[in-house]
Amino acid sequence: MPLYMDRHEVPDDFSPVDIAEAHLRDLQAQAKYGVDYITYWFDHTGGGGFCLVEGPSVEAVEAVHREAHGMVGGKVIEVDPAAVEGFLGAIHRPAAGEEFVATAFRAILFTDLVGSTGLTQRLGDRDVMRVIRAHDAIVDEAIRGGGGRRVKHTGDGVMASFTSVSRSVEAAIAIQRGVVEHNEGDDVPFDVRVAVSDGEPVTENDDLFGAAVQLAARVCSSCDGGRILVSSAVRELCLGKGLPFEDEGLVDLRGFDEPMRVFSVAWRQTTP
Repeated sequence: MPLYMDRHEVPDDFSPVDIAEAHLRDLQAQAKYGVDYITYWFDHTGGGGFCLVEGPSVEAVEAVHREAHGMVGGKVIEVDPAAVEGFLGAIHRPAAGEEFVATAFRAILFTDLVGSTGLTQRLGDRDVMRVIRAHDAIVDEAIRGGGGRRVKHTGDGVMASFTSVSRSVEAAIAIQRGVVEHNEGDDVPFDVRVAVSDGEPVTENDDLFGAAVQLAARVCSSCDGGRILVSSAVRELCLGKGLPFEDEGLVDLRGFDEPMRVFSVAWRQTTP
């Protein structure tokens, strides 16, 4: 049966108890429509709610909500089960009436192979693929080590998501160290720029969208090779984690009305 996810704008006065009770009413009404409401997430600070549900159709999924409590999701999309588990990890199925709060918050990491066009011109299509494969192997290992997920390949780099901000920064450090190690033993060295931002991205068709993604991409494009830049929010959420940051000041980023403060990660100062 298809798997769906819907998003709700939750009233300001709703509590985790209210959401748990709404989920309970879904469970009581779902059999009539051949639907299984598996789990839900409630971000009480941002006012957003999400449901994960199996059902024969979007109409059946909405019918349960409509009958149970009237709060029909603003949008219902079909999702891939493997992608959901890869993105969110193990899925928690709350007990009926259990107060359960989770968040759609993610850290977003971008990498970019510096001077990829010049490398292609110098090496040719076939040989530059060896560089890209080396980049991908380094990045994928760091993502796995940080408990993240590769969202997509951007052609010259990778976009990944993490549930832990500090582990996303640690993955960025692992990437830069992996590049250094590769360059010491290879006749075709390359440089990578890395950036991390965070927020609540919008998920659709196994991809991520929204301001958090745009910020990470723009910060990455402003970064020099061999460096890691992060948003101010990432730095604040990593306080006490032993990660060294340096204030790079305000940076003008394309598409953003105001300059954004960014920090660099002094990754060479950390112990491997």
